[in-house]
Amino acid sequence: MDHLKSTLTKDLASAQVNEKIQKILFDIIFQHVQDMVYVMKVEKGPAFRYLFVNAAGLNQANLPIEVIGKTMTEALPLDFSRDLQKNYEKVLVNRDIVSFDDTFSFADGRKVYGETILTPIFNEKNHISHVVAVTRDITAWTIEKNKIIVSEQRYRSIVDNNLDAIFSISLEGKILEANPAAAMMTGYSEKQMKNRSIYNLINDWDLESFRVVLEKTCSGYALESFDCKIIHRKGKLLLVHLKTVPIVIHGEISGVYVICKDLSEQVKNMETIKYMAFHDQLTSLLNRRALLESLSEQIANNKEEFALFSIDLDRFKYINDTLGHLGGDEILKKVAERLVQYQNNFCFVYRQGGDEFNILLLNSGRKKAANFVQQIFSSFVQSFYYNSQEYYITPSVGISMFPNDGMDSEVLIKNADEALFRVKEKGKAHYQFYRTDMNSETTNIVLLETHLRKAIEKDELKLFYQPQVDLQTSKARSFEALLRWNNPVFGSISPDLFIPLAEDTGLIIPIGHWVIESACKQIREWNLMGYKDVRVAINISPKQFQQHQLVETICFMVEKYKIHSSSLEIEITEGAMNNTKETIPLLKKLKEIGIKISIDDFGTGYSSLNYLKEFPIDILKIDRSFIREILVDEKVAAITTTIIHLGKSLGLEVIAEGVESSSQVEFLLKAQCHKIQGYYYSQPIPAKEIEENYLENK
Repeated sequence: MDHLKSTLTKDLASAQVNEKIQKILFDIIFQHVQDMVYVMKVEKGPAFRYLFVNAAGLNQANLPIEVIGKTMTEALPLDFSRDLQKNYEKVLVNRDIVSFDDTFSFADGRKVYGETILTPIFNEKNHISHVVAVTRDITAWTIEKNKIIVSEQRYRSIVDNNLDAIFSISLEGKILEANPAAAMMTGYSEKQMKNRSIYNLINDWDLESFRVVLEKTCSGYALESFDCKIIHRKGKLLLVHLKTVPIVIHGEISGVYVICKDLSEQVKNMETIKYMAFHDQLTSLLNRRALLESLSEQIANNKEEFALFSIDLDRFKYINDTLGHLGGDEILKKVAERLVQYQNNFCFVYRQGGDEFNILLLNSGRKKAANFVQQIFSSFVQSFYYNSQEYYITPSVGISMFPNDGMDSEVLIKNADEALFRVKEKGKAHYQFYRTDMNSETTNIVLLETHLRKAIEKDELKLFYQPQVDLQTSKARSFEALLRWNNPVFGSISPDLFIPLAEDTGLIIPIGHWVIESACKQIREWNLMGYKDVRVAINISPKQFQQHQLVETICFMVEKYKIHSSSLEIEITEGAMNNTKETIPLLKKLKEIGIKISIDDFGTGYSSLNYLKEFPIDILKIDRSFIREILVDEKVAAITTTIIHLGKSLGLEVIAEGVESSSQVEFLLKAQCHKIQGYYYSQPIPAKEIEENYLENK
């Protein structure tokens, strides 16, 4: 350092620089010795030659001592010296101090950030003879500053792009900042909100609760607080979910973030969903669900009498057949418009579905109900118009009274329906109150038919499955699908009751189609679960065999659900075989596409043996009446054994139905029966239990 000082002193003396300048230079060098100091001589060109570099300047800039005496362009890389030269030239042009920041990049990838001050030194002719450069290493400061900038930008990104409104407020509640979502929510710009009290935006009813939450937050608690209403600039109230978070700086709480999530759209959606849940889509009247809730509420909270009217439009089927369903829907809307005129705080109108309506009349005895029903009939005196055509419609009305005719919702509805159907039996277009003697079997059958007609629509039908267990392996991979009906009014109804009713009314056709599709769908689901070798047997009624589209329907369902045709088995009874001329071609078509065919209740008909010759049969099912007697009647046991041997000799699979005891199982095992089906192994169970008990334990 002494050598450098001596050299600098000599050079300055030769340049006849006065003592004052010399003192300034040495003060700069030694007072800022931790910084990099360069003394550059100004030459023509202009060029700048290193006259002096302190130790920090050499070490931190990674410069050799040999740079002293060289020009900047000689000592430094071209790109760096070109940029540095421009800053030095600014000193000559401005004749004043110039400061700038630059970055030093080293071969090892290291970067050093510097802040440089260039100070001109003037000679006696007032020309700049030297430039003193002092460069401070600000790397650590710059890195920290950049971290702060990145952190700030991240914070700003979170706040500015947040869909929730965010207010930054002081401890006194003054708004310091608000993000764009806050401006959109409130209708005020950030400038308009700044320095306003947050309390000005809170609805009066919620002010005290908000104040309590804010006080807790100022004590250091972040709170998922509560739902409250804020006031929009236009005066409307917005429901928001409000959360508060303390702003902590250096361990001190300096403010609070108030975060508001707008619940208005959510509330609107909930209201829409609630409306849809309790209103009929076609007529906008209240629906059955709303009726059940209203009845339950009235029964629970009201001891006063009320009347429930069940209304059905007479001969509406003909309207539908004439106008089509769209035309029928328009008529239903017009009916709803006439009925809804009676709706008030004591009278409510509902549509159950189809052409069925209900009216709940509160605080009503029988006399008031009788008077009211006359008003209903009066509203149907005028004709209905559709497409310029005039149509007359009459209603039939059944009435049940609370509490005399029932103490719960379903009973009241059921009894009103009972009264209604008694009206229908007696010629329609009038009304009747419910009487206890209406619970006759005939009326129940009528009611049962009505409910059965809607069973598919209301998702009341289910398929249960009974396993057919292989006697050699004790495994089950084939199952008989058995139809079950669970009705909200009648409960679980025996197939022995509703299947004959379906046959008599022709409902067996749509129900049969539903069974075919449901079975195919279930097979597909099991296939997707990895159970490829399952087979499901479905019963086909004689009336279904009379339908020309039966084969096409089965083919369509097999294709629709992409299942192997051999996965589906058709069970036929003797009743379906009487007309061999039509039945045989139909069965052959089914056989051609791979459908398995079985004879149900084999052995009970006089021509059973003839069936084996005439029909393309795969499976024989021995009737349960034989199985019941095999242990007590030798003849029955012999016949059963003969049927099993006959089936085996013809290459048919033999299944024994109605097996209920281990002794029966032992007999059938000795007789070499293929499979058994009955309560000994399992009653009919849902598909889920089949998976758990049989398929998963393959």
